[in-house]
Amino acid sequence: MFLLRFLFAFSCAAWAAAASAQFPSRPIRVIVPFTAGSAIDVNARVIGQKLSEMWGQQVLADNRPGANSIIGMEAAAKAPADGYTLVLGNDAALAMNPALQPRLPYDPGRDYEPVTLIGSNSLLLVVPAASPVRSVRELLALARERKGELNYGSGGNGSAQHIPMEILMSMTGVRLTHVPYKGVGPALTDVVGGQIPVMFAGTPGALPHVRSGRLRALAIASASRSPAAPEVPTVEEAGVPGYYYTAWVGYLAPAGTPRDIVARLNADVIRAVNAPDVRDKLAGVGFETQTGTPEEFAQLIARERARMAKLVRDAGIKAD
Repeated sequence: MFLLRFLFAFSCAAWAAAASAQFPSRPIRVIVPFTAGSAIDVNARVIGQKLSEMWGQQVLADNRPGANSIIGMEAAAKAPADGYTLVLGNDAALAMNPALQPRLPYDPGRDYEPVTLIGSNSLLLVVPAASPVRSVRELLALARERKGELNYGSGGNGSAQHIPMEILMSMTGVRLTHVPYKGVGPALTDVVGGQIPVMFAGTPGALPHVRSGRLRALAIASASRSPAAPEVPTVEEAGVPGYYYTAWVGYLAPAGTPRDIVARLNADVIRAVNAPDVRDKLAGVGFETQTGTPEEFAQLIARERARMAKLVRDAGIKAD
């Protein structure tokens, strides 16, 4: 009996090793829980193209927007744990949603195998080009004058566009009215069109509109200026001492994905992210690359969940 068990265990290990050596042998799907054209979608397509070249297999971006990433994250949690389905999760999906939604259909600490952080993108505070507002101070003055009548857009409740504005309001004592959309793309489109007067938007999605003259960037939410838009001051420089917010993102696989597959994905995604052409493309849209081990990414997620839970309590932020 012992011999049979040993042989069975040995054969399983040999099969797993062979499968890992051949991985990937078919196309890989990367679930993007946000709309096409969003900052995370840009990341998925730039990095995915490099991975396709490396693997000789298609890497397909599968946009599953809605409910502030919940739809896409749930789909990823239920996908086969074989390495052929990945998801790009961000601070909103992995830290803010748990703080706002007590009954999520996924658990960030249980339902995924972290692969690697890939970096962070800053957020631009933007207004339509025709707006009379030309600075953060002018925006705050208008918000105080209008007393809650000024709207701002976001990709949904708890999104990476919603929370930085909540922090700004908390720090300055002003009130704007939140208009949540079913994705950052439609919200940004309405800011460009003048239907929404202001929003925080990811640099990769907003910067092309700023450069084309359709949007005006008042400030950037990060702690320092972006090399992609060095002329844009930080929110702190623009008059709000101590303000900063950065949105991070990384790759995850469904829980139970074999460790050797996760290790292979970690090594290859890091190699793709650090390729000079990929880094240049991402830097050009304000994305700062940063990678690490699966364990380091898991630790970041845990820390950020705790931080966001405290932020939600202290600021009184509600899901609805």
